[in-house]
Amino acid sequence: MPTLYIIATPIGNLEDITLRALRILGEVDTILCEDTRVAGKLLAKYEIKKPLVSYHAQSGAMKVEKIIALLGEGKNLALVSDAGTPTISDPGSLLVSQVREHFGDTVSLVPIPGPSASVAALSVSGLPASEFLFLGFLPHKKGRETLFKEIAASERTVVFYESPHRIIKTLESLEKHAPGKTIVIAREITKIHEEIIRGSAQELQKYFETQKEKHRGEFVVMVK
Repeated sequence: MPTLYIIATPIGNLEDITLRALRILGEVDTILCEDTRVAGKLLAKYEIKKPLVSYHAQSGAMKVEKIIALLGEGKNLALVSDAGTPTISDPGSLLVSQVREHFGDTVSLVPIPGPSASVAALSVSGLPASEFLFLGFLPHKKGRETLFKEIAASERTVVFYESPHRIIKTLESLEKHAPGKTIVIAREITKIHEEIIRGSAQELQKYFETQKEKHRGEFVVMVK
């Protein structure tokens, strides 16, 4: 039975790859990756040489047909994203759905767990994490303010991702809707400039307004 492996890869530090992930990457026929250049750096470090096929948010129907054809030929494939676990806030979820719809139970889908920015950030946040609400990337416009109202009303820890050029606006919205909440922001997790900071929305807004050089990388924002 052909297999599609969903493999989590490092979110920064390339040493965070699992032994099982390395073995599978070395055994499959083809690796599907969000960006062949990013995947290439990881594979080069561990001296893995395999054919690469790009698959990302802009991939069209022809690319999906090619992937389905490879599985139909009995090939074993691995799906990786640029960082973290594919399909979680990632276009890989659509591919997995299409593979399931096309093949049913005749193709095996196997998760190879590993790094996750949200879980890594929660583990050092000091916030309750026995249950939490994960929102992925917030919408840019439509429904954004409604979500901030829901975040303010939530009794659970809320976790979401944010980009550098929207972090100030996000903190302004949190100050408006959830001024009494504790916020933890994790930035550059597992990288050289890793930083975890904690405070109110107002405190963190002032911090980032005066530290422009820290508007880099992706942010994990946690609210409780």
